[in-house]
Amino acid sequence: MMSRSYTNLLDLASGNFPVMGQPREKKRLPRVMTVPGVISELDDDQANSVTSDAPSSAIQDRIIIVANQLPVKAKRRPDNKGWSFSWDDDSLLLQLKDGLPEEMEVLYVGSLKVDVDPVEQDDVSQLLLDKFKCVPAFLPPDVLTKFYHGFCKQHLWPLFHYMLPFSANHGGRFDRSLWEAYVAANNIFSQRVIEVINPEDDYVWIHDYHLMVLPTFLRRSRMLGLEYQSKRGYIGLEYYGRTIGIKIMPVGIHMGQIRSVLSLADKEWRVAELKQQFEGKTVLLGVDDMDVFKGINLKILAMEQMLKLHPKWQGRAVLVQITNPARGRGKDLEDIQVEIQESCKRINETFGQPGYEPIVFIDRPVSLCERFAYYTIAECAVVTAVRDGMNLTPYEYIVCRQGVSESESSSESNGPMKSMLVVSEFIGCSPSLSGAIRVNPWNIESTAEAMNEAISMADSEKQLRHEKHYRYVSTHDVAFWSRSFFQDMERTCKDHFRRRCWGIGLSFGFRVVALDPNFRKLSIDHIVSVYLRSKNRAILLDYDGTVMPQTSHNKTPSAEVISIVSALSNDTKNTVFVVSGRGRESLSRWFSPCKKLGIAAEHGYFMRWSANDEWEVCGQNSEFGWKQIAEPVMKLYTESTDGSNIETKESALVWHHRDADPGFGSSQAKEMLDHLESVLANEPVAVKSGQYIVEVKPQGVSKGVVAEKIFTAMAERGKPADFVLCIGDDRSDEEMFEIIGSAISSGVLSSNTSVFACTVGQKPSKAKYYLDDPAEVVNMLDALAEASDPDSLSDTGSEGSI
Repeated sequence: MMSRSYTNLLDLASGNFPVMGQPREKKRLPRVMTVPGVISELDDDQANSVTSDAPSSAIQDRIIIVANQLPVKAKRRPDNKGWSFSWDDDSLLLQLKDGLPEEMEVLYVGSLKVDVDPVEQDDVSQLLLDKFKCVPAFLPPDVLTKFYHGFCKQHLWPLFHYMLPFSANHGGRFDRSLWEAYVAANNIFSQRVIEVINPEDDYVWIHDYHLMVLPTFLRRSRMLGLEYQSKRGYIGLEYYGRTIGIKIMPVGIHMGQIRSVLSLADKEWRVAELKQQFEGKTVLLGVDDMDVFKGINLKILAMEQMLKLHPKWQGRAVLVQITNPARGRGKDLEDIQVEIQESCKRINETFGQPGYEPIVFIDRPVSLCERFAYYTIAECAVVTAVRDGMNLTPYEYIVCRQGVSESESSSESNGPMKSMLVVSEFIGCSPSLSGAIRVNPWNIESTAEAMNEAISMADSEKQLRHEKHYRYVSTHDVAFWSRSFFQDMERTCKDHFRRRCWGIGLSFGFRVVALDPNFRKLSIDHIVSVYLRSKNRAILLDYDGTVMPQTSHNKTPSAEVISIVSALSNDTKNTVFVVSGRGRESLSRWFSPCKKLGIAAEHGYFMRWSANDEWEVCGQNSEFGWKQIAEPVMKLYTESTDGSNIETKESALVWHHRDADPGFGSSQAKEMLDHLESVLANEPVAVKSGQYIVEVKPQGVSKGVVAEKIFTAMAERGKPADFVLCIGDDRSDEEMFEIIGSAISSGVLSSNTSVFACTVGQKPSKAKYYLDDPAEVVNMLDALAEASDPDSLSDTGSEGSI
């Protein structure tokens, strides 16, 4: 049962915000698809269909880059009439264009940093689109405050830095109105994207945590409880026929911009001034935003500890801490600022001397030139963030120490180029800086020792580390990052355009299913007509999820199913098999009235052609010593996973987690799969996962092998199948569908064989056809049973096995 706190995302997207004072009204929700496809629940208005053949006027190669803020600066004109705009050269969104193809059109969607009066918004929108190819998203002031300063900064940002609200006075409790504002803001962004998008042609690149609901509005799909594969540097999620790529791609810096600033005369003048100011001193530098995660006070305390443990640096080492103005606000931030000021004052009073302050705290806006000048004269950069995203301070520092050209050193006039880094292990760029000294910033003593080691290290070692870092930073710049991202996006999307897509469900249950263009629903009239014309038919039926709903508590087949299966198997033209993962005892008992029915139990390990035949053991190995290894592992996971259980079959062990918590059960299943594959590596078994199961079974046993045996036996009798119906609903049944193709290639089946490989449920499959549910499967089988020629029906007591 759904909880009362549940919020329908699409209701929110429609503007239904009761807490924010907006009236709740019913309205038809638009569906937007960003890939070619058909949405089955919509009406048949082909004029509005995304599969319409109407020509597109859009340019083929175009990317829409969506971010919280546009890469433009805005200011009022001196006469206060209208606005003037210019590019923001510091914006990452503008810099990443260097990595995109030159001929690609780039369109930006985002908000402005200024408040534009509603009466001016249309004019501003047109100007930005015409001159800058920017589409502004205007957020109402109340939504903006709750969206950015509220939900983004008070909830998402701390959570993504692993900080939880331990009490009501620390971090605040969840505020539903802030969540509603976040959804409302994302919806406004989505409407601006929808205004300009060409679904069949455009790429959409969405940036940062401010817009995490936006992909849901544009495509409506989620990535929970999915299987994944590692594919050459990225994770591939197979999601309803689409491959969604996930990759760790550290962003880089804009080398051209930094080099141009390093060449400015203002910078050189400031460098000379700073060298004079810190003459005879060893400068350690920190450059951070003022926020609760940057660990500024921890760095200052580490500097204090270094001066205590290594008195030789008293009077010589200086920590220059540049602090950018805070972008958020709140009591926590105020407390941090007070703490930093008190620490600086105490340390300078304790260790300061005439003409020497160990902590130089710069709490004001610092220009790019001045910041780069500090980078140039610093012997070591220190980054001690306790949690951070992609901190680019170390990259900027390394390039500034290198100087304008490789033949020129900025750190010393004629000496080797060198630099040192002390970086927190919790920042995004840490893994890419192999020559840096990594620290846990919470351990002040170890950070102090790292700072001492960095400035005490031999120049030759500093030079080697610097060269390694500069080689990486200069080649992995923002253009490389952008180019790599676009290539990965192109690769991931390439296959999507060769498929047809359906939208299924609503709200969080909505998903986009990508299917082969030839995949279609099985027509009962069509299969009946082909059935009547055929002479030798092979009918292979899965059980659970095919003729028996997965949700049924009573798994015994109904009288209707028994009657239909019995009628089909009694037709002398038919070879009918139930091919199931269930045990032979239950299957033979349930289908005991169906004397002519073949049964393949436990995925085909046991097989019999009719009730009067003996069971055949089809596995390659009858030794089950591996169970003594696998069962204790399964028991371990069963004990730690509520709602899971072990099913012991004659040939296999199955761990079920359908009744466990979905997220935890899926996680445990993945871990168990790896564990079992490891301990059973030398055993003659296969470990596989399926729908809410992990199964260990003998090698060489599969439903595909069963199908191949049936087709081969029919051909050896001189009656190769000219009609094949194969129905199943899960991964194990895909092996049956797959074997049909190879059977035709090998000649076991004729190329003229009428093949009806059918999956249950509209989902990606190797099958060509689908039926929606077991009820439709039973209806279709009933139609075939009724179409059977009465003259071909055998007496239920006669022999009919192959």
